[in-house]
Amino acid sequence: MSEVVIQTKDLTRIYKRDQFEVTALKDASIEIRKGEFVALMGPSGSGKSTLLYLIAAMERPTSGTIDVLGQDLRALSDKQVAQWRNVHVGFVFQSFNLIPVLTAIENVELPLLLTNLNAKERREHATTALSLVGLGDRLTHLPKQLSGGQEQRVAIARALVTDPDLILADEPTGNLDSQSAQDVLTMLRTLNQEHGKTVVMVTHDPHAASFASKARYLEKGALLPEGHVPQDWFVRPA
Repeated sequence: MSEVVIQTKDLTRIYKRDQFEVTALKDASIEIRKGEFVALMGPSGSGKSTLLYLIAAMERPTSGTIDVLGQDLRALSDKQVAQWRNVHVGFVFQSFNLIPVLTAIENVELPLLLTNLNAKERREHATTALSLVGLGDRLTHLPKQLSGGQEQRVAIARALVTDPDLILADEPTGNLDSQSAQDVLTMLRTLNQEHGKTVVMVTHDPHAASFASKARYLEKGALLPEGHVPQDWFVRPA
């Protein structure tokens, strides 16, 4: 059995807004093993994106433990967290988050600016990543010159360029048409099955989740037991 690469226990995230507290995630315990493709599912406000952001060390937990790739994330300083994330995590956002004045290859190169690679090496790595997602002929295109599906593939190339251990995707098909969404999901599955990447994807779409090898469901900030599917899940609107 493959090693556990993500392990949380009683993970809780509470946001304070003025005099109120909002519990986004409560007592979530999960294990994800190397090479798995896990879909985190649930309606808006269920806590699935909060859990993903905690795994990515983009947010800090209020309580509980979180160990990713053998590292206790709560023990790291903000600077150490940023360095750790740049080495180990590739994050794909729903909104692409490309810089509009930079070309595709310049956008993909951005994470490499924090490494010791020289300019030639950075360009070579970025070219390889774009070729891997089928955009080897779009290196010098600006985001506005690309379709939504192509923009998301640039974002995936940027997530891949440091050869991270984990690929984390937050509703990666949310802004795409059905064909582009299918292409992106197929790409994530290929990265998982053929390149051995561990993928964790947040989605509310059962079709998107079908590309994963396992699904875990959240409701009202609670992670439901493994194998538990809410009875009304498949009759909810997408």
